[in-house]
Amino acid sequence: MDKRLSLILMVLLLIVFTAFAGCSKETTKSESDVYTVKIGYENQPGEPLDLAANEWKKLAEEKSNGKIKIELYPSSQLGSKQDAIEQMRAGANIIYIADASFLMDFVPDIGILSAPYLTDDYDSLFKLTDSDWFKGLEKDLQDKGIHIVTTKWVYGDRHLITDKEVKTPEDLKGLKVRVPNNPLQIKIIEKMGATATPLPLGEVYPAIAQGVINGMENPLPVIYGSKVYENAKYLALTAHTNMIIQWISGQSYMEKLPEDIVKVLKETGDETGKFMAEKVKESEKNVLKDLEGSGVKITEVDKELFKEAIKSLYKEMDNWSPGLYDEVQKSFK
Repeated sequence: MDKRLSLILMVLLLIVFTAFAGCSKETTKSESDVYTVKIGYENQPGEPLDLAANEWKKLAEEKSNGKIKIELYPSSQLGSKQDAIEQMRAGANIIYIADASFLMDFVPDIGILSAPYLTDDYDSLFKLTDSDWFKGLEKDLQDKGIHIVTTKWVYGDRHLITDKEVKTPEDLKGLKVRVPNNPLQIKIIEKMGATATPLPLGEVYPAIAQGVINGMENPLPVIYGSKVYENAKYLALTAHTNMIIQWISGQSYMEKLPEDIVKVLKETGDETGKFMAEKVKESEKNVLKDLEGSGVKITEVDKELFKEAIKSLYKEMDNWSPGLYDEVQKSFK
């Protein structure tokens, strides 16, 4: 009897062990089907872009039924944009914020999307990103190892905030203004009259506080999020660039992902772009009130003076295709 009982117990234990092992293998397989994507950006928590990144995370994870797991890295936690681009081109599982002026290093003509006073209309810029011209540039970028995941994101009009009042380009002479570290945005600020000083966004606040620079240029939500208004009390509403952004990844990484995962990332990215546009619009109204309440003097400048100051820039961009500006302007009509 004892032998029979022992045999039954052994059989039962074998069945339980086999079932457990099967569950373990199934769990391992399930975990291997989850694709972790790191999304990085320089912006601070609470800014419209950060809120939109959280929305993108929610949508992508929901619509993929949990197959996508997104990790967010605000405040340049993944390093500088240039560092992130090199990581992505090497195959890292990263999507990072960029704009066309940074992508010029790989495909020069795309930079015109970030050019000054190109258009006053974001819809025109989005129309341009749907064109065959832009699709050709996307393919050229892919050949250089960069893949645009989504591009229909309003970042906002770029304005100047400084520690001295600016009404005209003449007022910018002698002022050091922080710009992103790329040739186009350096040239824009120099044409407007200031000395362009490339710095990472996270270093701007102490640089102004210590008198190393006199100000920065960025959309209103970014200006407010960086708290530079604590030391720079003059805002000039130049709106010199209507900025849209591109979220980019490495081409090799995108090619490794299943098609359905790429589709979800792109579709939810485009969908979140609409969310971002609303958040930017809401934030701009609130920021102007908050800046005034913080003692910032706001100046509505004569934009025609600044347009006149930078108009020669389009002729001086030697690495752009001849007639590029005229070609783009025609597409807006």
